[in-house]
Amino acid sequence: MIRVSNIKVPLDFNFNRLKDYCTSKLRIPADKLISVVLARRSVDARKKSDVHFNIALDICAKGEGRLLKSLKNAAPVTVPDYKIIPVTPAVRPVIIGFGPAGMFAALVLAMSGAKPIVIERGSDVDSRVKAVEEFQSGGRLDPECNVQFGEGGAGTFSDGKLNTGISDQRIRWIFQRFVEFGAPEEILWQAKPHIGTDKLRDTVRNLRKRIIALGGEVHFDTRFTGYSTESGRLKQVECTRKNGEILRINTNCAILATGHSARDVFEMLYENKVELTQKNFAVGVRIEHRREDIDRAMYGDSAGHPALKAADYKLAVHLPNGRALYTFCMCPGGSVVAASSEEGHLAVNGMSCFARDAENSNSALLVGVGSAELASDHPLAGMYFQRDIEEKAFIAGGSDYHAPAMTVGEFLGGDTPETAVFPSYRPGVRKASPEEYLPGFICETLRLGIPEMGRKIPGFDSPSALLTGVESRSSSPVRIVRDNGLESVSVRGFFPCGEGAGYAGGIVSAAVDGMKCAEAVINLIANK
Repeated sequence: MIRVSNIKVPLDFNFNRLKDYCTSKLRIPADKLISVVLARRSVDARKKSDVHFNIALDICAKGEGRLLKSLKNAAPVTVPDYKIIPVTPAVRPVIIGFGPAGMFAALVLAMSGAKPIVIERGSDVDSRVKAVEEFQSGGRLDPECNVQFGEGGAGTFSDGKLNTGISDQRIRWIFQRFVEFGAPEEILWQAKPHIGTDKLRDTVRNLRKRIIALGGEVHFDTRFTGYSTESGRLKQVECTRKNGEILRINTNCAILATGHSARDVFEMLYENKVELTQKNFAVGVRIEHRREDIDRAMYGDSAGHPALKAADYKLAVHLPNGRALYTFCMCPGGSVVAASSEEGHLAVNGMSCFARDAENSNSALLVGVGSAELASDHPLAGMYFQRDIEEKAFIAGGSDYHAPAMTVGEFLGGDTPETAVFPSYRPGVRKASPEEYLPGFICETLRLGIPEMGRKIPGFDSPSALLTGVESRSSSPVRIVRDNGLESVSVRGFFPCGEGAGYAGGIVSAAVDGMKCAEAVINLIANK
């Protein structure tokens, strides 16, 4: 197989006629062409007068050696072959948390024959959707089942982005499993693939069913509350069900994939003298614009073309105060969602459905926070920092889970705009400045950075754009220290994993880390 890259095609290109393109444009004889598959597609909007697709094609043909010499931008392609080693453990491994890391760790272990036991503090995805909808409609926050906790993890209520900065042979396998379990096939070739929260719900449900069919167990509404060791090695995991029942599982291997919001777990590990360290993280606000305004700014006259979905962007600016402001988790055609998981604290996140056709587009605007800003060497100082600003945001919003919001024009000291972007956050917003809940250095950076971003994307600093706070859960502020074998340096048999443990930064990287930890468990079992 060979891959031909950097092929420019118009927005109205017929992707159902790739073979015709290969024979007519690439001049591959029809009797030599065996198959052609779209491998990658991206939008090139650098010139607003010439918005087009750049594509790559995977081609199987007779005489590929000659084609490699004759075709421009052609290279051989090797398809990674991911193998799972069969094992039969003496005691079943446990996975704590059922977000991307936990799901793919469980899938690999189940496919190996290890029959993992999964513990998830939140509910199954269907019950979870009901709980989140009730909260967003003004009902009670369930601290155990919300946007952060439950089947699929925080990613279930997000844009479902699958783009990642890491390079790993496992990624293709992960994408193939997503498609197998119900994700759109286009994620296999989109340059910036996403599933969308609506499609993710079916996907994670089907993934769970496969794990159970392979002999695994999944226990929802079951919170990890303790563990015991013998000679420094894990001996037992203790959990508490929603009805108060205690569940004790004898095991010598547990993958700890609890996510970045399981603060009680961080505190429990710290009390048990498990080695933790601070990790840099970021906080800020969500900025919302009208989707059609962002589309026009990014696509020019091509905005609205049926081949183009809602436009995305990624921005970063370095500022005179020595800090940087950057966008994160941009949700085209999405909404700002209530992401609180602790009573009396308020956090927001972004979410999009697969169609990305909501009225607004939003993104996090983040400023880095490290040990210098925390002024403490306590390993949980970042977590306490998050809690503090979330409590202040809760109060600024009226202490009823309305979010504090303000237009860019008001925040930058200008006139109040006659019309503003209609807020998508539910249950609603109340006018409050970021100064009421964010430290001065973050507010200063927002004031300096938003106009600079407006120079890169016209209208980004529009006075009518809306700032909603607080975005505080972009990543874990804690790292659970592990060795080269991926085991905790403090408790042998514990495998800290994924975003919550400080080793990933999104759905794909978390899933990859989950697979790596599952492989480490399989190797441990195989070598017993």
